[in-house]
Amino acid sequence: MSKRQENALKTRRKLIDTAENLLKTNGFNALCVEDITKSAGVAKGTFYVYFKHKEDIVSEICRGYFKQIENKLSEMTDADLIEKLSVYFDNFMRAVELYGINICREWIRSAIDPKTAPDYTDISKWQYDIIMLTNILNKAIENKELKKDAPVELLTHIIISQLYGMMTCWCMSDGVFEPTDWTEKFSKIQLKAIMNNYLTQRKQR
Repeated sequence: MSKRQENALKTRRKLIDTAENLLKTNGFNALCVEDITKSAGVAKGTFYVYFKHKEDIVSEICRGYFKQIENKLSEMTDADLIEKLSVYFDNFMRAVELYGINICREWIRSAIDPKTAPDYTDISKWQYDIIMLTNILNKAIENKELKKDAPVELLTHIIISQLYGMMTCWCMSDGVFEPTDWTEKFSKIQLKAIMNNYLTQRKQR
C-alpha cells in the first residue's frame, strides 16, 4: 500500500470516528457534514471524496457496530445459543436506540419498499441482518447446539421479524419506550419457546 493510500484510509477513518462521536453526543438530526469536517480538522470537500451524504457515513458506523457484535459473539465460547442470541438481540436494540428513530425508519423503509428508498439509504441492512443471524444458527448446528434438521431459514426470518417488529413499534411510538426492555422480555418469554424444539445437548468440551 502506498503512502497516499495509507493517508486516505486514515482520513476516512478519522471522518468515521468523528461522526460517530458527534452522533452519540448530539443525535442524528443535529449531525451535519460541516460539523464532522470541522471536528476532524479537514476541508468540507474532503468529506465528499469518501461519502455522498451524512447518511452514508452513519451506515458505515452502523456496520462497524454490528461487526463488533459479531466479534463479541464469536468470543463467547462458553455461552450457549440462547445466551448468544440474547446478547445479539440486546445489542441490536442498543444500536436502534444509539442511531435514533430517523435512521431506523430508513432501515424499515428500505426493507419494506427498497425501490422507493432514497439513494443514500442502506438498502442492504435487512439482508445484512439475515446473513448475520443465519451464520449464528449455522454455527450452532456445527457446535451441535442445534439439531442438524433445524429449519435455519425459517427460524432466522421469525426472529428477524420480531426484531424489526420491535423496531417498527418503537418508531411508531416516536420513541416513548425503551427497546432494550422489549428484547429482554422477548429473550425470556419467546426465544426459548421458538428454539426449544430444535435445541440439543451442547457438545462436551
